Amino acid sequence: MSQRTLPLDRFYSVIPAGGIGSRLWPLSRAEAPKFLHDLTGSGQTLLRDTWDRLAPISGEQRVMVVTGRAHRAAVEEQLPALTDPNVVLESEPRDSTAAIGLAAAILERREPGVIIGSFAADHVIKNVPLFTVAVREAVAAADAGFITTIGIKPTEPAVGFGYIHAGEPLTVAGAPSALLVRSFVEKPDLATAEKYLAGGDHLWNAGMFIARADRLLEEIGRTKPRLLEGLQELAEAWDDPATRGPAVDRIWPNLEKIAIDYSVAEPAAAAGRLAVVPGYFDWDDVGDFASLAKLNSGGRKSDLAILGENARVLADSSSGIVVSQTKRVISLIGVKDIVVVDTPDALLVTTSENAQRVKSVVDALKVTGSTDVL
Repeated sequence: MSQRTLPLDRFYSVIPAGGIGSRLWPLSRAEAPKFLHDLTGSGQTLLRDTWDRLAPISGEQRVMVVTGRAHRAAVEEQLPALTDPNVVLESEPRDSTAAIGLAAAILERREPGVIIGSFAADHVIKNVPLFTVAVREAVAAADAGFITTIGIKPTEPAVGFGYIHAGEPLTVAGAPSALLVRSFVEKPDLATAEKYLAGGDHLWNAGMFIARADRLLEEIGRTKPRLLEGLQELAEAWDDPATRGPAVDRIWPNLEKIAIDYSVAEPAAAAGRLAVVPGYFDWDDVGDFASLAKLNSGGRKSDLAILGENARVLADSSSGIVVSQTKRVISLIGVKDIVVVDTPDALLVTTSENAQRVKSVVDALKVTGSTDVL
């Protein structure tokens, strides 16, 4: 094994496996969230795909998964090599700062000076060697003291992603591609996204963060000192089974819910402490059924993508995606960009153009009390 393929020194992979993926309802549910599904036809779940990308970089014994208590059994079934000390269970969702910050606090106590990389459990990445190259550079930039992210080189003017405005190159040994980040940008309209694509200095925000654990905690403390205090108290109690449970029940529900983009990335960018490494691999966060259709049809709009082991679909002059978890026959005639998701207790019919609006259905179901299908 060459030096370039050995696990990286001092590096720990962290996989936050939370959220229900509400824009993929009714396929994705609270008890069976997006990361526990095979959405690409690969034969394994997105979580397992994520593990397979990261374990060679950090080593199997240095992968930590942060997930909900309800998902522990499913996660451990998917990842038999995951060690018990590296399973961090949330009593309820508190967003990404709490999840990633807790992992950082625990690992820093165990191994001062550790570098962590956070990678979502439910993203689709191809060209894994290019992904590995980007991670290696990001680790080098993190070791130099930067909070570092990996930004994806845009291939189209996507309006469903946030963007990173990249600036001048950094001089960091081992990270020749690293750039200083000027700012994070919210999801743009189409005209703005087209301008970003043409300009060449904006990257898609893929939510990948790499940093020394102590630096990440320092950044959280700058903007959210009370949140940091809670995370450190949890970390202190974590490795003692007698104190962990009571500490989680007492502290975790009171932690502020805030995304790490807002608590760490944006302030660090404004202060010149955030770096980005451009990633040239294929990436998708599978945010809705339109992106899922695209992934499974090779990008050809004329195709109909079909997911489901026993799907029974008859189609004539139709395109889009059908996801079937039943034995019903689904017939499509002359419909374009259709989305049909058929499950035993819920049926969704929409179009690719309206796929982002599925979340509003989930919100309406919550309001009406129809939580049995969530």
